Amino acid sequence: MPQRPFQSSQPSPEFTEVTPLGHDAQSLADDLRRHFNWTLGRDRHCRSVYYTYTALAYTVRDRLMARWRDTRQAYEEADCRRAYYLSLEFLMGRTLNNALLNLGLDQPMQTALQQLGLQLEELLDAEHDAGLGNGGLGRLAACFLDSCATLQLPVMGYGIRYEYGMFRQRLRKGYQVEEPDHWLRDGNPWELERPEHTIRVQFGGRCEHTHDDHGRHRVRWIDTHDVLAVPYDTPIPGYRNGTVNTLRLWKAAATDEFKLDEFHAGAYPESVAAKNAAENITMVLYPNDASENGKELRLRQQYFLASATLQDILRRWLARPHRKLSNFAEKNCFQLNDTHPTIAVAELMRLLMDEHDMQWDEAWAIVTQSMAYTNHTLLPEALERWPVRLFANLLPRHLEIIYEINGRFLADIAQRWPDDAARLQRMSLIEDGPDPQIRMAYLALVACHKVNGVAALHSRLIQQHLFADFYALWPEKFTNKTNGVTQRRWLAACNPKLTTLIGQHIGEDFITQLDRLRDLRGLADDPAFQRQWHEIKFANKQALAARVASECGVQFDPQALFDIQVKRIHEYKRQLLNVLHIIHRYDRLLRGDDQGLVNRCILIGGKAAPGYVRAKEIIKLINNVAAHINGDTRIGERLRVVFFPDFRVTAMELICPAADLSEQISTAGKEASGTGNMKFMLNGALTIGTLDGANIEMREQVGEENFFTFGLTAEEVLKRRKHYDPNTIIAEDDDLKRVMGMLESGDFNAQEPGIFDPIIHAIRDPHDPWMTAADFRSYIDTQMRVDQCYQDQAQWTRMSILNTAASGRFSSDRTISDYNQEIWKLEPIKA
Repeated sequence: MPQRPFQSSQPSPEFTEVTPLGHDAQSLADDLRRHFNWTLGRDRHCRSVYYTYTALAYTVRDRLMARWRDTRQAYEEADCRRAYYLSLEFLMGRTLNNALLNLGLDQPMQTALQQLGLQLEELLDAEHDAGLGNGGLGRLAACFLDSCATLQLPVMGYGIRYEYGMFRQRLRKGYQVEEPDHWLRDGNPWELERPEHTIRVQFGGRCEHTHDDHGRHRVRWIDTHDVLAVPYDTPIPGYRNGTVNTLRLWKAAATDEFKLDEFHAGAYPESVAAKNAAENITMVLYPNDASENGKELRLRQQYFLASATLQDILRRWLARPHRKLSNFAEKNCFQLNDTHPTIAVAELMRLLMDEHDMQWDEAWAIVTQSMAYTNHTLLPEALERWPVRLFANLLPRHLEIIYEINGRFLADIAQRWPDDAARLQRMSLIEDGPDPQIRMAYLALVACHKVNGVAALHSRLIQQHLFADFYALWPEKFTNKTNGVTQRRWLAACNPKLTTLIGQHIGEDFITQLDRLRDLRGLADDPAFQRQWHEIKFANKQALAARVASECGVQFDPQALFDIQVKRIHEYKRQLLNVLHIIHRYDRLLRGDDQGLVNRCILIGGKAAPGYVRAKEIIKLINNVAAHINGDTRIGERLRVVFFPDFRVTAMELICPAADLSEQISTAGKEASGTGNMKFMLNGALTIGTLDGANIEMREQVGEENFFTFGLTAEEVLKRRKHYDPNTIIAEDDDLKRVMGMLESGDFNAQEPGIFDPIIHAIRDPHDPWMTAADFRSYIDTQMRVDQCYQDQAQWTRMSILNTAASGRFSSDRTISDYNQEIWKLEPIKA
């Protein structure tokens, strides 16, 4: 790549070490004034809270810088083994509050702001969510980075700096409407552009095959259309330990920003076409891939991330003269977060062979020793598959490499299982057909030395069903790493009053050693502790009720049971089953059959993928049912329902501490793990759930008497599917028959006839993969157990305390320790 203007062959100047910045309130106040006045050029006439927030962010970031530098230097001096976490999603949310907590600046900053007449809460609200993900996978990646820094492990995250994050969800007549989330419109004070590390990424072109002077086969990828990958670094502070790791996000830029000759010739659109085409790669999180253009852009994003990341790591590795590529795998490892970054397998092979003159066997050894793969889904349709023709146009060299990998792999299979053509076809990386497809998950299975699921049940199912052929070949590759969440954000930051109460009784070290929460068990029957616990939950419910009133115009009574289901809208997560229960409850109240029913406030939230029609229909149904029930004065305050719009990380930080009941009701065998369930449990919510994903392990930890279990198991789902008859189930269950009658008679869509017919048909369909009707009766009966328990507030509070006490296993610190012990094998490095 040509040398850029900001690069220099001169050594960096030596600067005198600056005096360390103070962490006391006065120093913080002084720096905030300085940044507001001099860095941002604002004065007392500026009324925009965003500039005050930005000055505050710079004040905190300044205190990260020395630690960030010291951490990098410590890793270099130790010449340590490192891990790199590749993910298309990093759902970071807001940074400021988490940084204040991890740096130990939360209390002195409160004091500093009080001196200046400012409110921290107002400034926190000025920050935009970094919505660079659409659900649990991206939020898990963010939790993992926090834990890596807290455990002082040399791990660096790599992702994409999407100009537009997950869309803003608006509701129009009950329908989801997507609006652009231009989260960078006001800038991002937490990131640092690193243009000196810009990488060139190739697309298209053709392959030229030659032989060198020694007769070795060589390949050149030529006539390509290139883009630049510009890195932006975000600091990731550990919890009060001096370590600050790095998340590097790539932005796409054109190699030629502007074609002046075309502009002068009057071809204005053409003069910037290359720039626009390049920038499109990192413009939007997950483009709709329903069209061919959408599929191509999605693949471009995945390869852009993989190529820029691998080139960056190899460049840094070879920058020191004593390092050789032959021992690269001894000091470097890659974790592929789901199937999206799997093209990294072929890209690392290309770089090692074509750019660094390695032979196949040596390069393949490095790839297979350094790469590991995490699977996050049991849904076959969610596993990446790309048309061969698309690869031929976009990544011709990688197509050659994948075919070579496949040929060598199938030769090994044929030796192991001779005359088994069906097995060869099942395990091939290339799925034959009129439009042959590359099975990217299989590429990861063949190349990676470890493959893990994210909950015990999920890992068992991928071994026995999803990837059974590969497990038969390589059982030693497969392992489980049950997910976790960081207690820093999901308890200490979002629920400070509960954190203080816990700390007063068992010590504050649970913030880094979550298993210490087990000591709360001895307090579960203490009336004074129960009273304090209940008061904190009530205050959190009041805060959520105020937000619901302002956002949704619906009044929630904090005395009622707060029943919460917030997650991505998807049929397998069964928001539809929740709606059937809501209608059943409403029907009972209308008929005066309210014995045993407590007042409930039910909140559902989540986003549907823009192209997912059925999920959008479910959102519409929820909103229509909510509007109908909330407007019916006959039931008074007994039942309130809202669909909370634009659910995101910041909303979860408010919702999670206020939840009484957490709905984790997916069809058994469909949810890989879940992490929202863990956040709710950590904050003392009780769970109603199927034996699916991590629910199973949560129930094992807390005891089945403190967990509301219902529904078919994964094994029972498989058996029942063969003779599933939902219409008979409906006919034989009076409650479900009445619910379906209300839906089919148009009670909730009188002015919009027929709009819910597709949902009704799906429930009645014998081929319904989610088997909604099959679990209805068990779900309704278990919900009555919930009501019964909630009537005894002392018993409910006891169960709440025990749920928090049992949540220690579900820390991302434990998950990362498991990854490190079995896969990464890193040594902690103190900065």
